[in-house]
Amino acid sequence: MEGQIWFLPRSLQLSSFQAYKLRVTHLYQLKQHSILVSVGEDEEGINPLVKVWNLEKRDGGNPLCTRIFPAIPGNKPTVVSCLTVHENLNFMAIGFADGSVVLTKGDITRDRHSKTQILHEGSYPVTGLAFRQSGKTTHLFVVTTENIQSYMLSVKDYPHLELDTHGCGLRCSSLSDPSQDLQFIVAGNECVYLYQPDERGPCFAFEGQKLIVHWYRGYLVIVSKDRKTSPKSEFAGNEAQHSDKQVLNVYDLCNKFIAYSSIFDDIVDVLAEWGSLYVLTRDGKIHILQEKDTQTKLEACKSMLFRKNLFEMAINLAKSHHLDSDGLSEIFRQYGDHLYNKGNHDGAIQQYIRTIGKLEPSYVIRKFLDAQRIHNLTAYLQTLHLQSLANADHTTLLLNCYTKLKDSSKLEEFIKTSESEVRFDVETAIKVLRQAGYYSHAVYLAEKHAHHEWYLKIQLEDIKNYQEALRYIGKLPFDQAESNMKRYGKILMHHVPNETTELLKILCTDYQPAGDNEGPGMLEGKKANSEEFIPVFANNSRELKAFLEHMTEVQADSPQGVYDTLLELRLQNWAHERDEQIKEKLHSEALTLLKSGRFKTVFDKALVLCQMHNFKDGVLYLYEQGKLFQQIMHYHMQNEQYKKVIEVCELYGDQEACLWEQALGYFARKEEDCKEYIAAVLKHIENKNLMPPLLVVQTLAHNSTATLSVIKDYLVNKLQKQSRQIEQDEQRIEKYREETTRIRQEIEELKASPKIFQKTKCSICTSALELPSVHFLCGHSFHQHCFESYAESDSECPTCMPENRKVMDMIRAQEQKRDLHDQFQHQLKCSNDGFSVVADYFGRGVFNKLTLITDLPSGKAATTIEAGLQRELLVHTKRST
Repeated sequence: MEGQIWFLPRSLQLSSFQAYKLRVTHLYQLKQHSILVSVGEDEEGINPLVKVWNLEKRDGGNPLCTRIFPAIPGNKPTVVSCLTVHENLNFMAIGFADGSVVLTKGDITRDRHSKTQILHEGSYPVTGLAFRQSGKTTHLFVVTTENIQSYMLSVKDYPHLELDTHGCGLRCSSLSDPSQDLQFIVAGNECVYLYQPDERGPCFAFEGQKLIVHWYRGYLVIVSKDRKTSPKSEFAGNEAQHSDKQVLNVYDLCNKFIAYSSIFDDIVDVLAEWGSLYVLTRDGKIHILQEKDTQTKLEACKSMLFRKNLFEMAINLAKSHHLDSDGLSEIFRQYGDHLYNKGNHDGAIQQYIRTIGKLEPSYVIRKFLDAQRIHNLTAYLQTLHLQSLANADHTTLLLNCYTKLKDSSKLEEFIKTSESEVRFDVETAIKVLRQAGYYSHAVYLAEKHAHHEWYLKIQLEDIKNYQEALRYIGKLPFDQAESNMKRYGKILMHHVPNETTELLKILCTDYQPAGDNEGPGMLEGKKANSEEFIPVFANNSRELKAFLEHMTEVQADSPQGVYDTLLELRLQNWAHERDEQIKEKLHSEALTLLKSGRFKTVFDKALVLCQMHNFKDGVLYLYEQGKLFQQIMHYHMQNEQYKKVIEVCELYGDQEACLWEQALGYFARKEEDCKEYIAAVLKHIENKNLMPPLLVVQTLAHNSTATLSVIKDYLVNKLQKQSRQIEQDEQRIEKYREETTRIRQEIEELKASPKIFQKTKCSICTSALELPSVHFLCGHSFHQHCFESYAESDSECPTCMPENRKVMDMIRAQEQKRDLHDQFQHQLKCSNDGFSVVADYFGRGVFNKLTLITDLPSGKAATTIEAGLQRELLVHTKRST
């Protein structure tokens, strides 16, 4: 009242400075800036001045006044009733007792950058002003004693809207914080109203004449006159309470309860600073109201509210004070327990649902396991799954609840709505649905989540839909299709043999999943091993035959087992067929398969199959391919097919000569008249000289029907041939003797008589022979220079040397082969005339006793060649005799 502005810091050390000469009427301190705006008077009369102070800058020890201008609406001075400043320093509004409102737009701290104009004119004093900023939109609330209006300052011409037709007194309006959506609060004597810029909001019936209204941290602070008898106040002294005492109430509008209430004597104002409320009373005292910490406040409130069973209020209170989830969950649990004990199971389950994620689900599940509570339990379990907090047991329990309630719609909704995220254990759900008989639902889940084994198991074992199961396998990737056909192939083959066979054909040739959008050639198909699927056709030989024939046609390199099984199948069909025409066709198919060349590596197996089924032509073919000529002949012998025996000998006798001997022995043992066949065999034996005559006679001696006439011609021919051979041998012997005598005479002449060389021409150049010359005992003569040019050795005649070398090579070869026992045995076995082989080796000296001479006796060196020659002649003479 003396023009001073006082500062009270936290240390409570007062300071002041002279702001006006007379008095200060209004102050407005910005929250986000060190800017103070004041209204006061420097001279008598109605001449209010507005001063803007920068508290951070000093001017002679006092705050710097950055701007001064008169607060006059138009030309008529009037009293300022209220003041407000926008936090962005671009707007300032001044209300007057005559109903006018002056708006300053621009930088309020400078004269040059701001513009002042009259925004509002009326007949009633302006009692309250408040700026509201929402995004880029700015509103100004103007309240008088009789109405409330809203101006939009972010639009040109400042359009306005009248919100209500009643107002309030001075200091009875305020602006809430964002927790109440920045609503404008107007306190009348009967109610407190809340306003949006374009409409009226809720109202609260707070009785009493309102003196002061403030908004502090989500609380509405109201000072009012209380004309009722009030309890004793801790701030009102010890005197008896009068009915005109002032009551300070702190309201929590969100949770709808009174947070604090007390009686004071003559309150000047209520200030909010440093996290507390300060109540200034007329007696010069300041009372501080400190809000308890959240935990203490909540504990006190909860205990009180729980005792009164006001759980909803406790929940709202906890939320407004941002109580953690654990604390909220505990309130929900106690609220749920309270409702459960009262029998309100529907309400209880809703509270228990709000504890999901904090409260152990078993706590709730045990309470609702009773059959009459199954729908509540279902609701809880559904929410548990929606929050992805359910385990396999919870899934089992929920599905059992659905099945007990026979609620198919809920069941379908549960399994079909979780398209993007699966909130339950799929395999467990499939098991439960299958056990409960909900096969279609189980199949849906299995197909949707690619549980192929379960899908096929249900289709084949429960629904018996074999066609659908087969179709499903045809859509699977190769590896899964292959494994499932191995597993379920027998069942499918039993019920849908044709379709199963077709799928197996595709699977083993060029498999691509059905419905694959890839174009032809875009993806190379995979092939399964066809041999592995043969057991699938255990009782379906017709389909097996079709499958194997298809594989051999499209894949010539099919596994050997495919060909083996196909051969066995064709042989079985051939063996059991009664129709001759069909049997002939089957015979041809089996033989064609044998001749395909696919059984070379499994010759024995194919032979056993043909023998088991008495497939004669197949057995003979395999014998022929295996060069088992004796087996072929024995086969015909067992079947007493004499002509076939002779044919076999004629066909293969050149490759295996003993066949004729065996044939002779076979016919010799027969008691029937086989003279014709014996004669044919003997003729061939005679032509090929396969057996000695004595052995032939001994062989035929076993046949009682074979007379001498059978072998008469054979023996006569044999004896005649031997006689001719003897004559030829004797002639050859005589020739050799004459040759030997001639050679001996030449030797004697060389030893005893001089050698006369009468050659007149060189044996090389054929020119007249001249000295020096070279002569050899063989009778050839050479010029010395010709001999030296052409001779390879000084001791050998160049003309006779090639022939001599052939002889020497033959001698060395005989000596090298002298010890080749295996070769001798082989030649002896394979030769038609074994005697000639023995004679040949005998001539090589193989059978001579080896005598090693390490040193020659003295005096005999000159006669070594003669002694060796005489020994050879002696040996030759003995052989001839």
